[in-house]
Amino acid sequence: MSSKISTSDQHAAADTTVLQRSLKRFDITAMGVAAVISFDTVGQIATGGGEAATWTAVIAVFFLVPYALLFAETGAAFPQEGGPYVWVKLALGRPAAALTTLLYWVTNPIWLGGSLVFIAAETWDGFVFHLGSGTVADYTFKLLFVWVAILTAVVSLRRGKWITTAGAAVKVLALALFTGTAVAYGLRHGFQGLDGAHFAPTTAGFLGLVPVLLFAYVGFEAPNAAGEEMDDPQRDVPAALGRSAAIAAACYLLPVVAILAVVPAGKVTGIGGFMEGARLVFGVYGPAAGPLLKATAVMFVFALLTQGSAWMIVSDRMQAMAAADGGFFSRALGAFHPRLGTPVRTNLLSGAVATVFMLAAMWLADGDAAAVFSVVLTVAVTTLLLSYLVIIPSLVLLRLRRPDVVRPYRVPLGTPGFLVCAGLVYAWIAVGSWSALFPGVIEHLFGISYDFQDVWGVSRGAFEAFTLGTVAVLLLVGAAGMAVAGGFSATGAARTAPGETD
Repeated sequence: MSSKISTSDQHAAADTTVLQRSLKRFDITAMGVAAVISFDTVGQIATGGGEAATWTAVIAVFFLVPYALLFAETGAAFPQEGGPYVWVKLALGRPAAALTTLLYWVTNPIWLGGSLVFIAAETWDGFVFHLGSGTVADYTFKLLFVWVAILTAVVSLRRGKWITTAGAAVKVLALALFTGTAVAYGLRHGFQGLDGAHFAPTTAGFLGLVPVLLFAYVGFEAPNAAGEEMDDPQRDVPAALGRSAAIAAACYLLPVVAILAVVPAGKVTGIGGFMEGARLVFGVYGPAAGPLLKATAVMFVFALLTQGSAWMIVSDRMQAMAAADGGFFSRALGAFHPRLGTPVRTNLLSGAVATVFMLAAMWLADGDAAAVFSVVLTVAVTTLLLSYLVIIPSLVLLRLRRPDVVRPYRVPLGTPGFLVCAGLVYAWIAVGSWSALFPGVIEHLFGISYDFQDVWGVSRGAFEAFTLGTVAVLLLVGAAGMAVAGGFSATGAARTAPGETD
């Protein structure tokens, strides 16, 4: 029994002969850590107070574990370049795959040009060098941040993987340094933040935290977008995914608890929670506190940069494969550079989208970085989570329809275990997607007070115009992309396998 899928399922549309197998198990693990552990969401999670730690642990057990099991099995069984694009295409056809990939891909330039660049600029301004708001220095920093992240995705993966590996190492080091210092601070001054913390879970806390926590935990399947650049994906993907998921769970839970322990209740902010906590606890180092804090801020910004780069590396490959397969405007967007082995045109498109979104977000914010941060992050959460509403059923269909494909790793208890994991993951994603698109609605059904203006800093009308409008525009762009590329042809839309030409 062969572990490969049929020849008609291969990627003939894109020239994958230029790809080099350079990702080993360590590289895949590092890429997962670099992509998934997010400094910006650490502070955002901590704003939920004591119960944020409780829900972080609960979702790690009841979402992250089954999620990791699903993608470990599927990623090892279907290791083709493009990852989730291939899986949805095999299960549901090209139109569904193209639209799903668009939602998955566009999350990343939106996130890079909105959430990541804003928190990086805020950190640099507050701890390294004054930039101001809306100044030439502010714009210059943000543009450089976006385009350096894009350019690190353009270089060959053989070299680019070391950038993301360095980012993963710096990220874990910074979080470990902060957590250890917070413990030392607490032992000396007391854990004052815990006095007002309430760890008991509530419905309101659950609904407020679920979208951000799910966004924090998803993405471990992302390295599969470079499946044909892995040395031995069928052996390495399950092991790397398990390791990176365990590291991520610890790197979210421990710093969140540390922030809550040392930062007084009500003082934690999403955009500055981590660094404000660092400013407080680094006082234990005496005269060395200032230089250490500045060094930590530089590490913080570098980690954010490499996080954006890691997501560009993987999501741009997915979108490039969709384009090469006739699912998004021009097949030329799916071309891989003959020397670099990277989808340079899609990389540049991501840079353009990130730049436009950054400029639009700055205009919308009118100087209010905190309000923009929350709204932009929610848009990114929404588009990414919506893509999983299609990806998860596709994994189930592949499990049921393709039992002949060799699966080097299997979810415990076979098909029943796979279906239970998929049901759990899908339920979490459905709740998170609804809460991200329509915050406050479920709260209202449960009789929970929800002041929209106070929570988001913008009116409900402005919020939903931005989020729903963005999703509607993306769907229209996706439909137009398929129409222009000929993706709606009777044979190509439903029957052509990934990589076949129409």
